Amino acid sequence: MALQVYGIKNCNTVKKALTWLDENKVDYTFHDYKKEPTTLQQLETWEKEVSWESLVNKKGTTWRKLSSEDQAAVVDADSANKVLLNNNSMIKRPLIESPKGIILGFDEEEYRAKLK
Repeated sequence: MALQVYGIKNCNTVKKALTWLDENKVDYTFHDYKKEPTTLQQLETWEKEVSWESLVNKKGTTWRKLSSEDQAAVVDADSANKVLLNNNSMIKRPLIESPKGIILGFDEEEYRAKLK
């Protein structure tokens, strides 16, 4: 079964992850948030495995562009999901659905352990 990889093609971390997957001949399907926005159902499914806090990328440009009021309003899964649905680029990238669970970001050691 191919992995499902979610992200944005021009994100440097996504590029590193896709390069690693290609070099290690790991089969995957890529879902670009710009072309295929995520759904509430997807967010809720992911949140059964990883916390809503870990899905919100607070280091990225999209988060920093939010007003301090909007940032302060992200206090639980419901409020986070509303923001994430309106700003898919704020979801930690890449997000990989693998047989061994959700993987967030790019960590070569974690990839080696969970994807090979």
